[in-house]
Amino acid sequence: MTVTRTDLRNIAIIAHVDHGKTTLVDGMLRQASVFRENQQVAERIMDSNDLERERGITILAKNTAIHIHDSETNQEVKINIVDTPGHADFGGEVERVLNMVDGVLLLVDAAEGPRPQTRFVLKKALELGHRAIVVINKVDRKDASTDRVLNETFDLFIELGATDEQAEFPVVYAIATAHQAGLTPEVSSDLQPLFETILREIPAPQVDPDAPLQMLVTTLDYNAYRGLTAIGRVFAGKIQAGQSVSRLTLKGEQLPETIRYLYEQDGLERIEIEEATAGDIVAVAGLEGIEIGETLADPEFPKALPAIKVEEPTVRMAFGVNTSPFAGREGRWGTSRRLRERLFNELKSNVALRVEETDSADTFIVSGRGELHLAILIETMRREGYEFQVSRPEVILHEGPDGKMEEPYEEVFIETPPETVGVVVEMLGKRRGEMTNMIDSATGTVLLTFVVPTRGMLGFRYQFLTATRGLGVMNTIFHSYGPASGVITSRSRGSLIAWEDGTTTTFGLKNAEERGTLFLTPGRDVYAGMVVGEHQRPGDLEVNVVKAKHLTNMRNSIRDIEVRLTPPRDMSLDECIEYLADDELLEVTPKSLIIRKRILDHHIRGREVKRAKTTAEA
Repeated sequence: MTVTRTDLRNIAIIAHVDHGKTTLVDGMLRQASVFRENQQVAERIMDSNDLERERGITILAKNTAIHIHDSETNQEVKINIVDTPGHADFGGEVERVLNMVDGVLLLVDAAEGPRPQTRFVLKKALELGHRAIVVINKVDRKDASTDRVLNETFDLFIELGATDEQAEFPVVYAIATAHQAGLTPEVSSDLQPLFETILREIPAPQVDPDAPLQMLVTTLDYNAYRGLTAIGRVFAGKIQAGQSVSRLTLKGEQLPETIRYLYEQDGLERIEIEEATAGDIVAVAGLEGIEIGETLADPEFPKALPAIKVEEPTVRMAFGVNTSPFAGREGRWGTSRRLRERLFNELKSNVALRVEETDSADTFIVSGRGELHLAILIETMRREGYEFQVSRPEVILHEGPDGKMEEPYEEVFIETPPETVGVVVEMLGKRRGEMTNMIDSATGTVLLTFVVPTRGMLGFRYQFLTATRGLGVMNTIFHSYGPASGVITSRSRGSLIAWEDGTTTTFGLKNAEERGTLFLTPGRDVYAGMVVGEHQRPGDLEVNVVKAKHLTNMRNSIRDIEVRLTPPRDMSLDECIEYLADDELLEVTPKSLIIRKRILDHHIRGREVKRAKTTAEA
């Protein structure tokens, strides 16, 4: 018998990057009195990962829960809140967690309006039939235009195929940083209007508590004391601590399990409970080997729920054991066994990732949803003490219906000042990009939309920021697979390569500086084949950066002190990955990022270059 659980709501908060959804969750937690009045709490509480705080984006989907009083039914209602990533590269997180909820809060900036990542996440929510509440945030901005933003949001709903019911969405206006909301741009003193809208508009779960148990595992967590923790929603029946269940695997196997520990979320804490009913989002600890997408079911009526479908990866990189002369200096874990173990462990929680073994025991092919998706994995492993090397990203080709190979295309959304539009159009034109739209925005910038081969976007972001003097904003989402677009030249300049092993000197670097931009300072250890800078012309150039000036008298010695070098270009992990050429690798350690040639010996490297030219001409 199906019943309506009026004491429960399950919602996800979705938005474009930096539109304020994590800040809004902070306010909801505070108003629901999750914290003591004098408790010191960091901003963006839900962004608990160090990388999330540093980059200012949500990477991992996380859930919390608050309790509010419903004056109409005179009962306390529990609201499970899932904070989702806003970047399409982490779409695997989004697609999983949207299975757990019955509705979404769509946050839109009052000045910027809907943005590309809004489109991606909203499309997934509408496809699942979820009811949406539109929250127009930052209405206190001087350039806020709520009417225009509301019209743009409605147009987006229609464009994404929303039903008539979904398109008649309720609207709440908010200032997330001040924890204020209202049904008009004149917001009230707290978030109560938002809470009331959630209670009235988000459907209460329709469940059958007497049916056989069905729980879908959507997220995995790990606890050092109680092992792997499976998080998901109970879709039917009841689940109890100590209960015997069947684990229905993705391969169709049926394995007996026991629910050892059962938890639910209360605020930011996970509390142990004895029983949960259909509609609840719970965590089950102690089930070794469980995977995302599996179902926990009644042993007498084992029926699996539909498995979670995640879009396929579009970009891949080779991860390998560090083979440079500096191997083993800084990393804690560097063997092929450790690297393999870490990569395959990542698959347990990162469902959009793929890892394949190669003919070489110390190299693995890792595929993801984009450069950022893979960069976050690299940075995470680096901070854990791993030392390894990675190759330049490359796109994953796909066989089309006619049997011909197709490549992925990205829809690229660019916001840039009017004076840089010409150079951006020219740059993307060279990368086989096709402009589909150009409009003037209300903020005085120009909004450009392109469809570009994913291959053409590899290594483009740094060049784009340079061309727009850091004022341009770029977002990409997967568009489709299409015919191969031909040759794309991504890098117009070569690399400056160290000629021999040694320690860099001011004299050696000064000579090299005349040929391009340096990446190093004096006093750094280098090895032959290591990239020490960017050449100012096409093609690589070997330079002797360890050469010392032979001093013959005091005057020369003093004159050498006066040599001033231009500060080197300090590149982040993302910039290093974008810089890589096909014949280069990035050496990643907990302390260093070093770009190097695949073949370190310059004689062998020269022969390979000649052989490649001969083959190309033939």
